[in-house]
Amino acid sequence: MAVIIAGERSGVGKTTVTLAMLSFLVRKGYRVQSFKVGPDYIDPMFHTAVTNRPCRNLDPVLTACEYVKASFARHGQGADYVLVEGVMGLFDGVERDWGSTAHIARLLELPVVLVIDASKLSGSIAAIAAGYSSLDPRVKIAGIVINKVGSDRHEELLIDALETLKMPVLGIIRRQDKITIPERHLGLVPTGEVKKLGRIVEQLADLGEKCFNWEQLLPMMARKKTNFPTPHTPPSPPKKKVKIGIASDRAFNFYYQDNLDIMQGLGAELIEFSPLTEEKLPEGIEGLYLGGGFPEIFAGELGENETIRKEIRKAIAGKMPTIAECGGLMYLCQEIVDFSGKTWEMVGILPTTAVMGKTLTLGYRLATALEDNLLLKKGERVWGHEFHRSQLTSLPEKPLFQIRSYHPQSPSYGEGWGRDNHLYASYLHLHFGNCKKLPERFLSHCQKKACIFWGLELD
Repeated sequence: MAVIIAGERSGVGKTTVTLAMLSFLVRKGYRVQSFKVGPDYIDPMFHTAVTNRPCRNLDPVLTACEYVKASFARHGQGADYVLVEGVMGLFDGVERDWGSTAHIARLLELPVVLVIDASKLSGSIAAIAAGYSSLDPRVKIAGIVINKVGSDRHEELLIDALETLKMPVLGIIRRQDKITIPERHLGLVPTGEVKKLGRIVEQLADLGEKCFNWEQLLPMMARKKTNFPTPHTPPSPPKKKVKIGIASDRAFNFYYQDNLDIMQGLGAELIEFSPLTEEKLPEGIEGLYLGGGFPEIFAGELGENETIRKEIRKAIAGKMPTIAECGGLMYLCQEIVDFSGKTWEMVGILPTTAVMGKTLTLGYRLATALEDNLLLKKGERVWGHEFHRSQLTSLPEKPLFQIRSYHPQSPSYGEGWGRDNHLYASYLHLHFGNCKKLPERFLSHCQKKACIFWGLELD
């Protein structure tokens, strides 16, 4: 069993609540497994930094309901306690509440701890709690965490109001000024850039120790055996490892841990390198994986590292199989124009420029392949997720995909850059959990194609 930390809406503090609980449990010496509902990358980074166990995304849109169940069952094994952080408000999904925190709570049969921002509430908190607890009888609200309480008197009013519902109060958090996790245009700043992260985790653990009713919470969070099927044992990987260079630094760090695990299970040897600080690609690599991140923040450093940009351009021109997602796509453009309007030269494989702006492009996308490409055959479909504030100055003449959002009536458009079946570059973030044929095809191309850049002939 586990609990889901849900918000009555976005911005109520569910990430702070989750991290405080995780930090305290780890301080006490427990093995804690965390999960995150939805496609987010950054919150899981913080979970992982606290627990020293990779956080796993639970996203039925990008994967499937059965995959969510199997992932939960598999990765919860060996943990003393399991905690799931929700997404947005409890019932906020893509269609009604599909893909929402409530959907995951029903799917995994988990109780919900509802976080309510009480900074502008007193007696009305009872109406909010009553509405959330009665909207869907299949979703069990186990209790409330009251956040941003202003004073002793304010606390008394809030507790009195909830007592009329006999709703357990599982935590009370006063307004916090000392614990601050910096943010930027796409949410929290990734852990690799947060100064004094260890000190913040200690402060969160202190908060967790003081502010929660652990006598009630711990029995809910104790891991119990589920009836969910775990994934089948994967086939033995080939004896010959396929060496894949994976960009990993402050500019590129958006990777689903499941994707990395799946690729390794299929025989990939993932070799990290930094386009920010290193001048050469890892020796002997047979493919490139350039994930998302914040290349716009580090565009100056990326632009100044001309040596590795030339190496990457030469490798892709030499038909090295390459996946570039969102930030990776931007890095392969001719230039990036940052938020201040300054232009920085990038790799230059794609004949377009990424320009940062105020408009946020966000949401799930259904992509239909228009032609055979590195990952998909013509006509095949895959779900992905977009989350960026850049736009391209020109679009591909022959896009990889026809894209539409979740709703069938939404207009479609062309997206994605490809080249001779060896380059996949798109704003879409993909999860391989329910589409293992994608990494299988990528690794197959890496094995079979001659890597001209390295002068290798591969069997």
